[in-house]
Amino acid sequence: MTRSRFAPSPTGFVHVGSLRTALYNFLFARHTGGVHVLRIEDTDQSRFVEGAVDNLLRTMEWAGITFDEGPTQGGEYGPYVQSERTDLYRKYAQELLDNGHAYRCFATAEELDEMRKAQQAAGKPPMYDRRWRNKSQDEIDAKLKEGAPYVVRLRVPLGETITFNDLVRGEVSFESSTVDDQVLMKSDGFPTYHLANVVDDHLMKITHVIRGEEWLSSTPKHVILYRAFGWEDTMPAFAHLPLLLNPDKSKLSKRQGDVAVEDFKSQGYLSEALVNFVSLLGFNPSATQEIYTMEELIASFEIAHVNKGGAVFGREKLDWMNSEYIRKKSPEELLALVKPLVKERGYSADDVYIMKVIRLMQERARTINDFVDFANYFYTAPAAYDEKSRTKNWTPEAKVRIGEILPKFKEAGTWDHAAIEGVVRTYAEGKGISAGKLIHPLRLAVSGVGMGPGLFELLEVIGKNEVIARLERAVEIL
Repeated sequence: MTRSRFAPSPTGFVHVGSLRTALYNFLFARHTGGVHVLRIEDTDQSRFVEGAVDNLLRTMEWAGITFDEGPTQGGEYGPYVQSERTDLYRKYAQELLDNGHAYRCFATAEELDEMRKAQQAAGKPPMYDRRWRNKSQDEIDAKLKEGAPYVVRLRVPLGETITFNDLVRGEVSFESSTVDDQVLMKSDGFPTYHLANVVDDHLMKITHVIRGEEWLSSTPKHVILYRAFGWEDTMPAFAHLPLLLNPDKSKLSKRQGDVAVEDFKSQGYLSEALVNFVSLLGFNPSATQEIYTMEELIASFEIAHVNKGGAVFGREKLDWMNSEYIRKKSPEELLALVKPLVKERGYSADDVYIMKVIRLMQERARTINDFVDFANYFYTAPAAYDEKSRTKNWTPEAKVRIGEILPKFKEAGTWDHAAIEGVVRTYAEGKGISAGKLIHPLRLAVSGVGMGPGLFELLEVIGKNEVIARLERAVEIL
């Protein structure tokens, strides 16, 4: 049975790249009838963020990504939080020391800093110079007797080519001369990612490691560790996912915009849309289909069909996809999403009114927030008026016409879009002008903006008394 895992570090918000990694592991496990494991990799205590694990769990639940084993589910191979497994890592680090595949390094932070500066000055890539690799046991014992702090480093075999098969990239090779003698246990007694990762994947019987491309250069270290422990026969298959890129092909990062799943959620993107969009960043089972249910993604997912090249994160595509999902939802489903937002923004409206807004805006909205933020004129009179529309549409003649049509609105016995349109067009015909000469200034006066849903439907939803009050105010101040 296949066993995949998502192993995040609780260092803050959930990056969309992490969402894709979790999603691909989930899709792989479900497609193959395997097990999906959540493991929290919190050994780097300096980067630990309080509340990050709870936030991660909420985000995964929101995205519809489930786990069979993990901190909350439990399982046969727990605990599933690395800080609760430190005794295990110390045991295996000692095993590597005993069999000669690791060694103690007593180099101080100052010595390492001087070493890096010298290498950079010489134009060499910064690497540990292995100064403690071949020290005598007497020298090591003397340091231990002093109580000097030390780290445990991997003894990388020299003069070898480390080769492994990547399910996305095919055969990958690294010369061992380019692989650092990686720190495995820090001086604080906590393991580094490399040791804990390999030990846990082995003990948890992980069969497939699916992770981001940034971990590709770490894989030879992991291969060496599997060999050092004698675990070659159970070494998992590796698959490294392509980078996520900005439209300019730079690496997707916070510096160029939102990258956290929580950002997109707060901006009104639906979980189904974001998951669908992220799933296609590097993988698409069809040249003709772009909207997929989770069930369809599970049925079609093949790790071997993931692309090698970087995937561009295009916001326009996400907006389109989100709008498609919004159109597919019933007004009742949307009400459950829009109503809390109305309250959060400090507006007051009952369900019947919000449903009217939803029906009018559903074909135009790109995000859930658009039902409130893009169309806040449904909930409050405009505090300002769009300058461009004001310059173009609010002429002295327009002001006079609005003043003349106001009494006709007040006299209207029926207030629906057909009756409102009848009043406007009858007035326009009587004046010998196009209806547009009224429609544009009416929209500006009532909504404060120059665009939106059909004007007559807009006025119907806002209601007769409120429309008249806004028009009277506009005539006064515009």
